[in-house]
Amino acid sequence: MDSTPPFSTTRIEGQFEPDQGPGKHRIGLIVLSNDYVTERDFVNLRPSDDVTIFASRIRNTQSCSIETLPQMAPHISDAAALLVPEGRLDVVAYACTSGTIAMGYDTVCERIHAVRPGAKVVTPITASLAALDGLGAHKLAVLTPYTDDVNQIIAHHLTAHHKEICAFTSFHIDDNEVMAALPPDAIYQAALEADRLEAEALFISCTAIRAVDVVEQIENAIGKPVVTANQAMIWQALRLAGCAAPIAGYGRLLHHATPW
Repeated sequence: MDSTPPFSTTRIEGQFEPDQGPGKHRIGLIVLSNDYVTERDFVNLRPSDDVTIFASRIRNTQSCSIETLPQMAPHISDAAALLVPEGRLDVVAYACTSGTIAMGYDTVCERIHAVRPGAKVVTPITASLAALDGLGAHKLAVLTPYTDDVNQIIAHHLTAHHKEICAFTSFHIDDNEVMAALPPDAIYQAALEADRLEAEALFISCTAIRAVDVVEQIENAIGKPVVTANQAMIWQALRLAGCAAPIAGYGRLLHHATPW
């Protein structure tokens, strides 16, 4: 005979009204499977606990090339669908600069809106162009980690959007693991070499590198605005989510409390 006493619990009888859950401003983030940096940057640069980041991963190859980048397109909807499926999102950010260009911004939007029709879409390149426009920067010095097949599509995209490239400097890396392992000090030194007197701003492409760590130091050294992929993506995502709080220590772009 089973002598185990019957299981029972005490039911809470008091009434409660559900709130909206965590995060007044909610940002969904699609991060490449081998990206070590972007999710960290988004969390570190949140201006307050009112901003909540929900991240999902998308399959990506180790090599970064114009052949491999478009291979992510079929997986974007699946990654977006994993972002708190029943919850509200203000913005979905797709965290690949070169991938957005290789696939096309419209393709990225279409794949995200297939499962998140109400969310605003942010990408690193569209955010960077908006940031550069807001800063009044037309003539650019450009720094990337990419090999020249990818550099070429970056340059073409910038010039197609009415930017003049004064100089284009690159680490010539095609391995995403190596990109993530670039020390911030190496990025800082490369940025000083990449700058040109006639450039109105320095643009540092790629979400996989730790450029955000040294953006303020670079600006102080060269005396002009610096826009990085993650910094710009965070800036635009926050503003589209309704949060325009200034963030100190990460370049003059984030010092602005209001959107342009």
